[in-house]
Amino acid sequence: MSPETIDEYTALNDRILARHRVSRRAALRAALTGGGLAYAQYRLAGAAFAAGGGTAGRAGVVVSGRHLSFVPGADGVPRRAMAVTAQLVSSTGSLPTGLRAVVEVGAAPGDYGASFPAEIRHLTGSDAIIGGPVCSQFYVKAVMDRLTPGAVHHYRIRLSDGTVTGDAHFTAAPGSAPRRSTGYRAVAAPFTFTAFADVGTHTAPTDPRHSWHQQPAVVRRAGGTWPAAVFDNSYPSTDPVAGAGGADPWPAVTQVGLMRTQKPVFALLAGDICYANPSGHGLPADDSMAMSRTAPPGKNLFNPYVWDVFLNQIEPLAAYVPWMFTTGNHDLEPIHGDHGYGGHLARLDLPGNGPQGCPSAYRFVYGNVGFLAIDANDLSAELQTNTGYSGGRQVRWVEAVLREWRSGTTVDFIVAFFHQCAYATSDKHASDGGVRDALDPLFSKYRVDLAIQGHNHQLERTDPIRYGRRTRSAPDGATIHPADDGVTYICAGSGGRPRYPFRPAPGPEAPTPPGVTPSGARILPEGERYRGYRPKAPENNTESVANSYVWSGATTVIGKSGQKAGVRVPEAIDWSQVRYDAYAFLAVDVIPAAPGETTTLTVRTLADALPGTKQPYTEIDRITLTRIAGRGMVTVAP
Repeated sequence: MSPETIDEYTALNDRILARHRVSRRAALRAALTGGGLAYAQYRLAGAAFAAGGGTAGRAGVVVSGRHLSFVPGADGVPRRAMAVTAQLVSSTGSLPTGLRAVVEVGAAPGDYGASFPAEIRHLTGSDAIIGGPVCSQFYVKAVMDRLTPGAVHHYRIRLSDGTVTGDAHFTAAPGSAPRRSTGYRAVAAPFTFTAFADVGTHTAPTDPRHSWHQQPAVVRRAGGTWPAAVFDNSYPSTDPVAGAGGADPWPAVTQVGLMRTQKPVFALLAGDICYANPSGHGLPADDSMAMSRTAPPGKNLFNPYVWDVFLNQIEPLAAYVPWMFTTGNHDLEPIHGDHGYGGHLARLDLPGNGPQGCPSAYRFVYGNVGFLAIDANDLSAELQTNTGYSGGRQVRWVEAVLREWRSGTTVDFIVAFFHQCAYATSDKHASDGGVRDALDPLFSKYRVDLAIQGHNHQLERTDPIRYGRRTRSAPDGATIHPADDGVTYICAGSGGRPRYPFRPAPGPEAPTPPGVTPSGARILPEGERYRGYRPKAPENNTESVANSYVWSGATTVIGKSGQKAGVRVPEAIDWSQVRYDAYAFLAVDVIPAAPGETTTLTVRTLADALPGTKQPYTEIDRITLTRIAGRGMVTVAP
């Protein structure tokens, strides 16, 4: 019987490697030496290292792709600490024996009064099922502790061979130290965070020779660069922003720079991070057909060196501002184990305070907002290679956290972020019934304020929803009271990956979904609508036509692979309020307040290079969520 889940693929891979120890040692020896040739990726990393002010040491090693993360405790409150991870890349593909690393921290550049030991982690892997990609990457990881809450700290990474990065800095989480106070309790200072999903990279990696050992000789001789649209974001000429004549050829890169203009205290990325697995099903890796941009049936394309490009791409912001990640379907990498997340544990700094065995589920608190990272791969009805791996632990943990936060803590707003959408309407993925069934009842019961999603490559905001029903209209500029109105869901899968179209409306010019009778029915507008653009059809049409679909938990089998997937079920919806079919991110402004006063959370949608505006970005939607600070739990009855 062929394997069906990521854990089964990993177990099979390990059994094959165990039976062929000599082949495994040869593959890893090639990975360690880089095939005797210089990495092209070393040149990429070296350019980023130099741009950041780095100074090379004796061993020919550079440090690139620095990124920060909060270090929350079990209760989600950030410790007086910050985690940093960066990549170590050498011209030979190996590191000198005995190489050590430290992170130096101080109050100003050149004034580094503290030093923290760093771990150097070697991430290796080989896909033995078909003799696929070999991975060999080095990461330096450290926790900078005993920080001063709310203060600016400068840091640099130093290696024992004399290599040292340029200076970078960050502001430590405020913790319990107030910026100002009232007669009731400390009140956190206002802050802004940003969010998006489905990012990808602007170029494909140029790989060391060993990773090409199954590829044609013409590219195998010295490593090579993959063709466009295999391991990078390659945009069609018709793309209004990134296509021919468009205003921005590299939206994923540009949006990181645009986020900097908002001065965020951290950034959220709701899954589908770099697309090292562009096929997105968590199946065994097979790049033998990658030159034609496809994977064989039952296999996935996979290239771990896409991470090198991505980490350098985000470093201009991530070295200064914490990035908090959760995982999507394109982040599933069975070669590394741990339910497909073993590579993430080396490359990222996932807090690890979530349910046991769920690496990308965790929580943290900043100011008066609680943030809940959820692994939607565990809940998905659409893509089922990791569905149910937690055995229900994650959903039970989500409810426990929500109950705690709504029972008299200092958390006023709750923001959840996850990948597959509970509510969305695109023609590609739309809504995932498994995610909706698991989360909507809990979010409705405990009055979650905002849910940030990805998966569908566009921007879409819903009206407030409670127990599966729209409670009111919330157009651009609306003020929403989540305690009464319900949850606002935003799909921000507009982070840079090529866009998806919205689903055509049923009617004379579009196919009618099965079981729907179009005679006499008005057409619900299914295209874009956002500030400055409205379709001609009536916006408030609630005619019951199946204008979207949801993936059910029923199981089908795709082709010869035996891969499990859900079933698309048409559904009539009236909750889609804002839709933008290009590239955008969220900037969220939070203004805390003293107990009994009104606190606000304002969500601004900023479109990258909106066609025709001649501006780097344009605000296309804004809503404000309000609560009474310190109110704690409200009634949880339906």
